[in-house]
Formats: sequence, structure tokens, C-alpha cells
Amino acid sequence: MQRYLYIALIVILAGIVVLFKIQNLESVTVSLFSMSISLPVSVLVLLIYVLGMFTGGFVLGLLRSLAHGATRRP
Repeated sequence: MQRYLYIALIVILAGIVVLFKIQNLESVTVSLFSMSISLPVSVLVLLIYVLGMFTGGFVLGLLRSLAHGATRRP
């Protein structure tokens, strides 16, 4: 029973992602220094989300190692 609930949630989430992708096909231009790139809005949002996951994971890992080092006895 629980497996079917998970499958249903995954299908609903995938449908929402596809709907978001279809509705956000307009291109935006992102500029940084002398570089610029044009991407669809949905791709840009996905890239920012993934970048946030990586940087958040690195920050949490750094904080864990600092906390572990601070609580270690000499």
C-alpha cells in the first residue's frame, strides 16, 4: 500500500515538473562580467536549484567537520 502511495507522489511530482517546463519556455539572458547566456526560465531555475543543493551540502559538511573538531578531546 505504501509503495503505491510513493509511486503516486512521484507521478504527481513529475507531472508538476513537466507542466512547469511547458509553461516556462521563454528565454532569459543571464550576464556575468563580460559573459552572457540565454536559457529558458525552467532550465535556469533547475540549474539554480542544483547549485543551491551542492553549496548547501558543502556548507553543512564544513559545519559538521568544524563542530566535530571542536568537540574532540586532545
